Amino acid sequence: MFWNCHSYFSFRYGTLSINDLFEQAKTHRIHKLILTDINNTSGYIDLLRTCEENRDEWDLKIALGVEFRQDNQLLYIALAQNNDGFEEINRYLSYHNRTKKPFRNHSPAFGDTYIVYPLDNTPDRLRENEFIGVKSQEFSQLVSPSLREKKDKMVAWKPVTFKNRQGFNLHRLFRAIDLNTILSKLSVSYQANPDEMMCSEAEFSEAFKQFPELIRNAKKITEGCEISFKLGTDKNKKYFFKSKYEDREYLLNEASKGFRERYGAKPGALALDRFDRELSVIEKKNFEAYYLIAHDIIKYADSQGFAHVGRGSGANSIIAYCLGITDVDPIELDLYFERFLNTERTTPPDFDIDFSWKDRDKVTQYIFDRFGQNHVALLGTQATYQGKSPIRELGKVMGLPKEEIDKIIKYPNERQNDDITRLIFKYADLMRDMPNHLSVHAGGVLITEKPIYAYTATDVPPKGFPVAHFEMHSAEDLGVYKLDILSQRGLGHIKDSKQLIKQNQKITVDTSRFQEFKKDPKIRKLLTEGNCMGCFYVESPAMRMLLGKLGCEDYLTLVAASSIIRPGVARSGMMRAYIERHHIVRNGGTYESIHPKMDELMADTYGVMVYQEDVIKVAHHFAGITLTQADVLRRGMSGKYRSRKEFQAVKDQFFDNCKNFGYPDHVTQRVWFEIESFAGYSFAKGHSASYAVESYQSLYLKAHFPLEFMVGVINNFGGFYRTEFYFHEARMWGAEIEAPCINKSEYLTHIYGKSVYIGLIHLKDLEQKLGELIVQERKINGVYKSLDNFIRRIPIGLEQIRILVRIGAFRFIGKSKKELLWEIQLYFGKRTVKPNLGIDLFDEEPEQFTLPNLADEPHEDAFDELELLGFPLCDPFDLLKERDFGDSYSRDLIPKLHKNVNIVGYLVTTKDTSTKNGDRMHFGTFYDQKGKAFDTVNFPPVAKRFPFRGKGFYRVIGKVVEDFGYPMIEVSAMYKLPMVERYSEAFG
Repeated sequence: MFWNCHSYFSFRYGTLSINDLFEQAKTHRIHKLILTDINNTSGYIDLLRTCEENRDEWDLKIALGVEFRQDNQLLYIALAQNNDGFEEINRYLSYHNRTKKPFRNHSPAFGDTYIVYPLDNTPDRLRENEFIGVKSQEFSQLVSPSLREKKDKMVAWKPVTFKNRQGFNLHRLFRAIDLNTILSKLSVSYQANPDEMMCSEAEFSEAFKQFPELIRNAKKITEGCEISFKLGTDKNKKYFFKSKYEDREYLLNEASKGFRERYGAKPGALALDRFDRELSVIEKKNFEAYYLIAHDIIKYADSQGFAHVGRGSGANSIIAYCLGITDVDPIELDLYFERFLNTERTTPPDFDIDFSWKDRDKVTQYIFDRFGQNHVALLGTQATYQGKSPIRELGKVMGLPKEEIDKIIKYPNERQNDDITRLIFKYADLMRDMPNHLSVHAGGVLITEKPIYAYTATDVPPKGFPVAHFEMHSAEDLGVYKLDILSQRGLGHIKDSKQLIKQNQKITVDTSRFQEFKKDPKIRKLLTEGNCMGCFYVESPAMRMLLGKLGCEDYLTLVAASSIIRPGVARSGMMRAYIERHHIVRNGGTYESIHPKMDELMADTYGVMVYQEDVIKVAHHFAGITLTQADVLRRGMSGKYRSRKEFQAVKDQFFDNCKNFGYPDHVTQRVWFEIESFAGYSFAKGHSASYAVESYQSLYLKAHFPLEFMVGVINNFGGFYRTEFYFHEARMWGAEIEAPCINKSEYLTHIYGKSVYIGLIHLKDLEQKLGELIVQERKINGVYKSLDNFIRRIPIGLEQIRILVRIGAFRFIGKSKKELLWEIQLYFGKRTVKPNLGIDLFDEEPEQFTLPNLADEPHEDAFDELELLGFPLCDPFDLLKERDFGDSYSRDLIPKLHKNVNIVGYLVTTKDTSTKNGDRMHFGTFYDQKGKAFDTVNFPPVAKRFPFRGKGFYRVIGKVVEDFGYPMIEVSAMYKLPMVERYSEAFG
């Protein structure tokens, strides 16, 4: 009889988690309920799974519906009589989400759905499947003659929204947050009744005893609704063509063709055996369509010239390698196929394919067009209340000013003496992890055999694609498995660099020659020196340090480095163990491992767990659990999956088996610690290998075409560092950096020979349309001949043209900036906008005026550049007030090992971290007056006494230390240095 139940997926309204809702039904002995979240279908899969997992404890059956609201006004509640009814509800909700049209005031004619209206929105005539909901507090309204005659169409109605009074209070807070109002002004009409809590059937019947027919009707529609979903069965697109036979034959032909291309006429026996074995598993598991869909997407991308990288565990498959889905050879790297697919696995494999951020949307649109709008959706996720956001939201609805909220957040332990603050922290704890709104998964795409609406409604974010209401774990539970279509800027760097090389040097570059790149001495030199700024995944200070400590000069070491840099490996101490053993083995020594079996399983990483598949290897071969259980273990190390019963069962089996095998307890505990430390954070080996391939492509471009490569990096606006430092890096490789010019600059940065002209896009306050128009007009009608010629051709205001003059964009004219500023002031007079007068047909120049003598101030160009670009184009060290650069440079650190140095550095970036005791410490990266980078470590006492104070210059005093041959300065004192006057504030 509880046919209107809300969970917390009724965003900012319901307060019951899915588990809470189940427990409430169990507590009150309810065997059937209908989940009807507001304009949402996110929660039902979790509820189905919870019911299935706890069937022995309590047999709860559920049905589904949606409560339709418009602008916080309840219109009607749709209850699916069966799966067809659920699909039609989903289609209706999705249509309105897609078109942004308001819901109809009264329901359309549904076929397999009950509709229940509130008393204040009842149509004059009710269809056979339509009813009127009546709450116990509304009995007095039933005396109306118009309602008395409809009594046979009325149903007893008791919504369920919260568990208790505290839940009601939280509900009110949610409503205030949703309506952006303070709690004291929250209208009763926008909140639920305080009694919207579950009760026993006896209590329900007692509340409606005056109207037994209403109870009968409530039972009728509740029992008349059911839903049938078998969790875990594959609901993805079944066939790529029309039958399994066609799919199998096409997959065999395409894979065989790729096999010959990859391995030549005489492939090794290992590759042949692996090829046949994988095909057999794919056929047995009916995963041909999944491979062929990924292959089809790659073929489309290739036809469009889109760069792509197949990564993740998909790189463990030789069939994926032969189909071109990945460029990582699993034979060369001995990649563990069972990490990707094994005979025990019930779910399809997971392909991750990266595209340039500029191309990803086109690929996604192709998928929707190719496989049908009704069968494709992006995977959803729910943004939850995390961190400080609950405190900030509650502070606002409590009416606190921003300053007071900031203080509460900054000093949480000092401000819990008053009632309001205590309430804020109390309810913030309740809110934490609750869903706030629907969001979009980073790249998951769902392609279903049945229409997607059979399983979910979809929402459409602005300028986006339809998004399913459920998230990854729920999708997997249901049996809908994602294909990851991801984007990254590293591929944009590569694509744009190749285009720039062709334009600038007339050379066509092929970056697919990976086997050649591995032997390239110039690439090896960049790796060993850590000179990787701009290169995908290897440019960060932490990665640069790691490469230096490893003395990395080959592909396999880079693959390992790509994974051990991850948080779990580093924190567990396994990163250091790997580095130590790497150096021991390189120098011909031996090391002591925890168990010989670990060395046997992970010979290429010195017995250290580095990759995700190491979890599967160790769990299966060391602890003797099945491959399926091992995969549960791997997946269970992250997210909510950790709490599931099957994970605990596998953990127990792990320890039982190890005990039976006779392993000492300390060995078992250590192995488990290593698994637990990093499994949720490490990479699959194939994933690391894919990243390493792309790193080599970037390194090749930087080694051989450094100027075009750095311009490509700049134009993709993605990387670890600020744009300023990519221009600096280009300069260090020989580029001449030129300020924006109206006759040379494109909207993006461009290169002519060795001259790099900064793009108009980098001028902070220049309007985008104007910047694009300047370039477009020049390409159509030729270069600008003078200031007057420019003004006649471009509709521009005084403030916008002042930006161009101050940055030097008219320097070809041969006049100083001050002269030009006077001229434009005279041109415009008191007017703020000069109309476009068309092309300057007659080359007539305006009357010339005699101007006063206008001398330039020292460093004026640099100051203008700082203001307009955010960085100077001169050597920034020229702007220091004092000329004492200390006694050392970056190149001196190794010769001065264990000695104190005094060095002046320009701050590039910092990384804040904490010790095990929670004390703050910092790492810093600077470059010196010669342009070379150096690194610092500020331990807690120094970090507290000498904090970083924004960007700019610092005098660093400290001792040179090293770690595996990589030098750093252990800071003892650090002072920010003053700049020349006027614009010192530009440096923080």
